[in-house]
Order: sequence, then C-alpha cells, then structure tokens
Amino acid sequence: KWQKNQNPSAGDNINAKLQLVMKSGKYQFGRKSCLKALRTGKGKLGMVSRNCPSKQRREIENYAMRSKCGVHEYHGDNNDLGTA
Repeated sequence: KWQKNQNPSAGDNINAKLQLVMKSGKYQFGRKSCLKALRTGKGKLGMVSRNCPSKQRREIENYAMRSKCGVHEYHGDNNDLGTA
C-alpha cells in the first residue's frame, strides 16, 4: 500500500521531484482539492504527510484506489511537505 523511504537520499530525490512539479504548476495542496482531483480522475499521485490524521489518510487512500492512482507517504510533516 504505502511506499516507505528506507534510503536517506530518497527524501532528497522526492524533494527534487516535488520542486520540478511545482515549477510546472500541475499540483494542488490540501485534502479537499486532492479528493476532488481523485474523484474526477485528474489526480495521478496523492502525497500524504506523516502527521496526517488516520481518518483523512484512509479517505485519500480509498479514493486513490478507486481512481487507480498511487499514494505516497512523505517522510516529513505537513509543513515540510508544503515547503518542499
């Protein structure tokens, strides 16, 4: 289900890829916009921070499974994910 980062340099790789996505402008922040993108089939990957409440995490995982896209657990908290 969840992809766990075992390699410490993998976090740097994720941050670099996130910066590239942010430059392209094809991203959305927040639970509501993530769920909307997953419901409409426009989402490709859901990223969840480590401190995301379990109820919201299950909801995102459920919609991601229905829309056949992945969910990645970010190694930091929500503030780290927002500033990656």
